[in-house]
Amino acid sequence: MLFRRYLSTIAVPASLLLGKRFSPISKQPLLSFPRISPVYLVSQSIQTEFPSSLVGSLRFDRTMAAQSSKGSIHDFTVKDARGNDVDLSIYKGKVLLIVNVASQCGLTNSNYTELSQLYEKYKDQGFEILAFPCNQFGGQEPGNNEQILEFACTRFKAEYPIFDKVDVNGNNAAPIYKFLKSSKGGLLGDDIKWNFSKFLVDKEGRVVDRYAPTTSPLSIEKDIKKLLG
Repeated sequence: MLFRRYLSTIAVPASLLLGKRFSPISKQPLLSFPRISPVYLVSQSIQTEFPSSLVGSLRFDRTMAAQSSKGSIHDFTVKDARGNDVDLSIYKGKVLLIVNVASQCGLTNSNYTELSQLYEKYKDQGFEILAFPCNQFGGQEPGNNEQILEFACTRFKAEYPIFDKVDVNGNNAAPIYKFLKSSKGGLLGDDIKWNFSKFLVDKEGRVVDRYAPTTSPLSIEKDIKKLLG
């Protein structure tokens, strides 16, 4: 549709396509133009005037459409902290809390502490936490995967899976995060705003809620219990 609307603004005068225009009385040529192929005109207009931002938008829309074609979280495969593939279909039938984590954030202590408390309380009832380190917010997750694992597991006794470090925004955002954001947008746009944004996923792999970075994990407990049944 965008392409059609743009073409409507570059309509070609008939006289250019006919080559010559004749007076109906004298049969003398009034104007003379070189014969120009309409295909050539359109292609030249696209090359020289078609907004690059629109081209980028069309490409982005196709990418997002491909991502949204996946029906649930269970359709994705991600990398764990050691670089191994993890098919998220192994979490079918479980309630998931997906969090982008960081080690040097002002929210680190409270979130890691409460996440561990939630996991300890509900892990045997079908609850899992999937943590994705991300360094896009203030450079607050600078370490490599091994350092991140040691920090979370030693200091906060994290027993839930911590995956490979990813981007959550931008062109290089992990496919799973493109899906999460398209499934549940934020109040001020779909992008992740900061460390420790949270997505709650039901047993069928559907994203049912999204929580701000400042929302404490323990305040989500009632929503988790409801999904666990």
